[in-house]
Amino acid sequence: MVRKILVAPAPIGWRVQSDGFANDMLFLSGAKAESSARGLAVKIADQGEPTQIEVRLRDGSLGGRFVCSPARGLEREHAEP
Repeated sequence: MVRKILVAPAPIGWRVQSDGFANDMLFLSGAKAESSARGLAVKIADQGEPTQIEVRLRDGSLGGRFVCSPARGLEREHAEP
């Protein structure tokens, strides 16, 4: 099963959420939120579980999707325009 991590806008700043942890993480910067999500994805993949990061923009559209597999590391999937 693929673990999913979502980076999305919050009322103030950005949030990182996953079914793998109980509370969302909040950041003032979208870049910080995305960096934290990438770090989590690598740690989860190092433990043998594939991970997908989905980044949403302020308008709700998909900004990017990244996959981190245990064997290959972090890769960017195509993002919808």
